[in-house]
Amino acid sequence: MKDYIAKQLTNTIETVDLDISSDHYKGKVRENYYKDKEIVMVTSDRVSAFDHVLGTIPFKGQILNEIACFWFDKTKDIVPNHFISSPDPQVLVTKKAKTLPVEVIVRQYITGSLWREYKQGINGQYGFMLPDDLVQNQKFDSPILTPSTKAEYGLHDEPISRDEIVNKLVDEEIYSKAEEYALKLFKLGQEWASKMGLILVDTKYEFGIYEDELIVIDEIHTPDSSRYWVKDQYEERFKNSEPQKMLDKENIRQWLIDKGFQGEGTPPKLTDDIRSLLADKYIELYKALLGKDFVPEIGNVRDRIKNNLSKHKII
Repeated sequence: MKDYIAKQLTNTIETVDLDISSDHYKGKVRENYYKDKEIVMVTSDRVSAFDHVLGTIPFKGQILNEIACFWFDKTKDIVPNHFISSPDPQVLVTKKAKTLPVEVIVRQYITGSLWREYKQGINGQYGFMLPDDLVQNQKFDSPILTPSTKAEYGLHDEPISRDEIVNKLVDEEIYSKAEEYALKLFKLGQEWASKMGLILVDTKYEFGIYEDELIVIDEIHTPDSSRYWVKDQYEERFKNSEPQKMLDKENIRQWLIDKGFQGEGTPPKLTDDIRSLLADKYIELYKALLGKDFVPEIGNVRDRIKNNLSKHKII
């Protein structure tokens, strides 16, 4: 374990409690403070899996926020987004968009929850059938879209078909544009990841409407919203039916599965070892994906956030 990870185990931020606005929404990881035309988004160190908040991971909020900022800047010329500024390593100030009630998930490989459902004989839940002869971690000929509902805090996201979305939830023209944007972002993300020795396996996007324009919101291609594998190990591991080397949140999902937990009942308590392991995986991804060293912000996260927001006259 890196020394600075061990030191930060007791300095993570789980609850935020900032005096920014009385209009406040707490998500699984982020806490949003709504102002007139802006949102102050604080990325906590909380980690969730199977729709349960499990605890905290050192530096997780900083890593997610800085990777999201990287992608918002890199993709701004192909898809408009909500980014305005980042006054702290764990804070975004964004445009106040009206969120679409679905998550657009793009997949290039059958893995994770899709594989677990497929293995149980669940097929067709997204409005199309997958072939009968797929094997775990197999690559699709082209990316597929497997959308889900966007559940409130404490509830479960559910698979949903395109027909259900456009008939009940989102205007078809708007949803078609969201699909187009998602595939554009995914293509760029795959190309960049490949250049950096990684595979962008799958990811989710959230969209909103701001001043009559569809924009991407929340985050882009972070290790919370995406799966990343190590590129040069994929073929050999796939040929030998071995697990891929993962640099994302799937590590904690697999740890939970090994403990017999997949969402029902009370999740096991995170040990410091698994918290440190996930921090290390996220840092490894940060370095590989961004091509630079991670500079950890060590110390009291809440005090630092308050000081930085005060300097920027946000609180």
